[in-house]
Amino acid sequence: MSVYTVQVEDARPPLGEKPSAGPVYRCIYAKDGLLELPTGLESPWEFFSHSVEKTPRNRMLGHREVVDGKAGPYVWKTYQEVYDEAIQVGSAIRSRGGARCGIYGSNCAEWIITMEACNSHGIYYVPLYDTLGANAVEFVVNHAEVSIAFVQENRIQSILKCLPRCTSHLKTIISFGKVTDEQRKEAEQLGISFFAWKEFTSLATPDDKLPTKAKTDICTIMYTSGTTGEPKGVLLTNEAMMHQVLSMDKLLYETDKVLTEEDCYFSFLPLAHVFDQIVETYCIYKGASIGFFGGDVRYLMADVQELKPTFFCGVPRIFDRIYTGTQEKVSSGGALKKILYQYAYSYKLKNLEAGLKQDEASPLFDNLVFDKIKQVLGGRVRIIASGAAPCAGCFTSIANVHPMIGTVGVPVVTIEARLESVPEMGYDALSTVPRGEICLRGKTMFSGYYKRPDLTDEVVVDGWFHTGDIGEWQSNGAMKIIDRKKNIFKLSQGEYVAVENLENTFGQCPLITMVWVYGNSFESFLVAVVVPDRKAIEDWAAAHNETGDFQSLCENPKARKYILDELNSIGQKNRLRGFEMLKAVYLEPNPFDFERGLITPTFKLKRQQLLKHYKDCIDQLYVEAKKTKA
Repeated sequence: MSVYTVQVEDARPPLGEKPSAGPVYRCIYAKDGLLELPTGLESPWEFFSHSVEKTPRNRMLGHREVVDGKAGPYVWKTYQEVYDEAIQVGSAIRSRGGARCGIYGSNCAEWIITMEACNSHGIYYVPLYDTLGANAVEFVVNHAEVSIAFVQENRIQSILKCLPRCTSHLKTIISFGKVTDEQRKEAEQLGISFFAWKEFTSLATPDDKLPTKAKTDICTIMYTSGTTGEPKGVLLTNEAMMHQVLSMDKLLYETDKVLTEEDCYFSFLPLAHVFDQIVETYCIYKGASIGFFGGDVRYLMADVQELKPTFFCGVPRIFDRIYTGTQEKVSSGGALKKILYQYAYSYKLKNLEAGLKQDEASPLFDNLVFDKIKQVLGGRVRIIASGAAPCAGCFTSIANVHPMIGTVGVPVVTIEARLESVPEMGYDALSTVPRGEICLRGKTMFSGYYKRPDLTDEVVVDGWFHTGDIGEWQSNGAMKIIDRKKNIFKLSQGEYVAVENLENTFGQCPLITMVWVYGNSFESFLVAVVVPDRKAIEDWAAAHNETGDFQSLCENPKARKYILDELNSIGQKNRLRGFEMLKAVYLEPNPFDFERGLITPTFKLKRQQLLKHYKDCIDQLYVEAKKTKA
């Protein structure tokens, strides 16, 4: 078996209160040292400006124009056109005394132009999540001391609502599009200037000289969505951002094929997250094209099929939807098609497991079967990447290495990794199968939490960032996430519960789409709020002569018992202990969503908000379960 990491430091025994730590490893593609920046490269702006020099007329940013309610073909701005506009916007920001720039909106050309405008003048930008809501936006604007904010038209009302509490630093707002007289007047009454996009660019100073930039300068403050408490501002330098971009290029160079100006990327993961910013900056570095999602999730796949990208990034939930859709289509296609698909799938999987590359594993079935599935993403995709997983951006799987499925892969070429023992959870980094908290250091690490040195000191100890993820080294050098150090609580009888591990187990049940497991130190057992799969519940009702709509079926005690029994059956198959089983469930017909603040934009559960929202349900579950127990 090939091994894709090299050891660069020995393990460390326990030292006083410090637990033991395992050896330090790097990716084999960085065995002689972590990736270094080329001499003279100081800012991501140089990635962009060099691509403009190389391919000024290449398509850069595209969107679909909507005419009479119908989306047409993609229309494009060239690299030169985007450069000229970014220079204008950057100069206009300087003319308004901008020092920290907020960007509030979903992915679009203006978002990228604003980012590059900030890069051109060394002004650090602060993304505001499109799904954060007014309270969090208000917090970030004030905490980051944002003086100038660029806002998408459909987010103007959200920013206006929080303006009365954001006037200490915020002095200028620019719409990505137009501004109404009423909106302008509302801002001006608070002493804040409000410009339309084209109006703002007219403030640019001709031949404004760009300032000198340094790789150690702060490039951006990325605020976490915050599963608990207030968002934290993550400081990222120019150096960290560039290293991450170049690490993508290095990995593709070593294992597949780097992007070129012929490639095209579909932009729909939030640019407010660092993952998509890095991906799009990499596309810009290579002179590739970026086409934007139109914003309506009902037409997401139509946008993909119109764009026909070669590079697609998603999150696990998106890929689950594609998988489910494919399975349903196969199942409804008749017995012959289903048999052909299953045979082709098994045949190709067997060859992949034997070590054959994707394009060598089943050329015949690729043409007959799998190319039709490929058409779902437009037919040209050659690279698919998944973000929003544990340790995304720090570890990466390697193309055509099938045993890495189920892991997060090996450290990227700018990172070193080790495991630190967690005795209270029984994880030993020095055991035969090393397990412990994943710790990282390297070129792409953050510089700290803005204005929160206390939080920085909690997670960065002796130069190592403690991720909170529990990992297990695999024999091929890949890392497997097996647990989470946080989100652990003790039941009243003293048993520790790692709740995310349980949710992952119960999440295997095909009858549900979402699950939140709850317990506390005053209770001896666990309960859960579950979002059932609508079709599964309706099929069960039809088979058992139960009537009613989806809402009433979720309230049906027999349906609740059916789901509870199936979940615990999954638990038993996965050898969960007795106290890890569920004693009662509440069936929620509506998925956990952003609007109610129950999940983050990357679909992570916001546990405190879930508890607040479902407190009455949880209390009732405990009452019911205790009666049954009695």
